[in-house]
Amino acid sequence: MSLEKAVENTGYLTTSLDFLTNWARANAMWPMPMGLACCAIEMMAFAGPKYDASRFGSEVMRFSPRQSDVMIVAGWCTYKMSHAIRRIWDQMPDPKWCIAMGACASTGGMHRCYGVVQGVDNFLPVDVYISGCPPRPDAVLNALMEIQEKVKNEHSTVYDK
Repeated sequence: MSLEKAVENTGYLTTSLDFLTNWARANAMWPMPMGLACCAIEMMAFAGPKYDASRFGSEVMRFSPRQSDVMIVAGWCTYKMSHAIRRIWDQMPDPKWCIAMGACASTGGMHRCYGVVQGVDNFLPVDVYISGCPPRPDAVLNALMEIQEKVKNEHSTVYDK
């Protein structure tokens, strides 16, 4: 059954439940910080009181993958570290999202050498890319808002009949 037909066949109760579930998920995003290099300093500033990430439901940085929804990979990543990051990603419960923060996490940045992964999208499904070296904390807030919009537009309770 296609998604369009599944949406047509849902009633008011299912649609309202879907809206409520997506609203709760979007407004309670708990980031898993993977601060690998210098972008981690800007990620710490994003979590501070000046930028007030708590208004988006992200005031709590969770260092346990089992309690996080969003992984923020900040900085350049070596091939050895990529296996540990992927293992942590696999431990996060579904649904989960990923932000590649900075030029190094997105494309490898200025580190064009054999030991550095040229973008974390080589081993993780990245939802939002943040450009910059390092990006400003308000760019991280913008990426968080993009993921919130993505979550609000999902169909989380639609089932095949």
